[in-house]
Amino acid sequence: MGIMKEYRLSEVEHVKINGRTTDCLEPLTLFWTASGFEVNAKGSELWVEVEAGFDLYEPWFSFLINGAYVSKQMAVKGRSRICLFRGMNPAEVKHVKFVRDIQAMHGDPESYLQVHGFLFDGEFLPVSEKSCRIEFIGDSITSGEGTYGARCEMDWVSMFFSGVNNYAAYTAEALNADFRILSQSGWGVLCSWDGRKEYSIPRYYEKVCGLLTGEHNRELGAYAEYDFTKWQPDVVVVNLGTNDASALSRAELSFSEDDFEEAAVGFLKKLRRCNPKAQIVWAYGMLGYEMNAPICRAIDAYRIGTGDEKVHFLGLPAATQKTIGSREHPGRENHKIAAEVLAEYLRKEM
Repeated sequence: MGIMKEYRLSEVEHVKINGRTTDCLEPLTLFWTASGFEVNAKGSELWVEVEAGFDLYEPWFSFLINGAYVSKQMAVKGRSRICLFRGMNPAEVKHVKFVRDIQAMHGDPESYLQVHGFLFDGEFLPVSEKSCRIEFIGDSITSGEGTYGARCEMDWVSMFFSGVNNYAAYTAEALNADFRILSQSGWGVLCSWDGRKEYSIPRYYEKVCGLLTGEHNRELGAYAEYDFTKWQPDVVVVNLGTNDASALSRAELSFSEDDFEEAAVGFLKKLRRCNPKAQIVWAYGMLGYEMNAPICRAIDAYRIGTGDEKVHFLGLPAATQKTIGSREHPGRENHKIAAEVLAEYLRKEM
């Protein structure tokens, strides 16, 4: 075992940051599902120092060593050190990936997760680049809700989310892609499941993490305009519409499919403005197909109106009684099946 040394995150040259965030590394704030870091660590023992806070929804995180899932844990309040590995062969390089498991918690202004630095007895080596970049935009499905817990579980708690065991992560792994997730449970294109128009993903897309609330998140930079030139995706995958379908089915609400289509066309225009070269794939269907026709009409209207042919629709396999997870959401098996369909489509069409 070598001498343990403390490193601030900003002192580590070879650290790869995943997920949309600010430029601040002292500390690094992990806002979104699947945000985190990767390092190649040659040594025998590595710890990471994290900081967390919450009132209602505690942050959870996972980490992987050499691509293998090792641990899922709940962050405690305040600063703490987490052992990522120890007692391993110091001559071997370990690829370590640290992942925020929960979505940005709109409903808890005090919920946050940050990375301060490392305690390590070896050296950090460069992390290789992936072959492409994919941005995933969605709701609870893309947040990985339902991929943990028994099928009978219906409590809405942080423990049942995952940034590792969801279709976005599986798709990225299959394609050797870097990926980012922007998602929020219950939200949609036009409105939320219960018809609240302010709970619309497109409304906040151009901010770092604008759907968060509270002064603390303002101080962390969540409401700043995001600089899209820093990370341009090759593909943008939109998995929205499930919650819009719920709102449209409620008789007491006055929304129509025309309203949804108008909002969807507007969002596609915004996506193209922010990501001028990306292929855009609207992938939908893991919890039903009610919005297939309105989504396709919106895509057709956008393509006709703009001449942009780099926008596509893909139906995803719906969860079944065998593949449903907790909270009546798609389970891990459904996410794996959906990822296979999406990855194969992207290989052929993109």
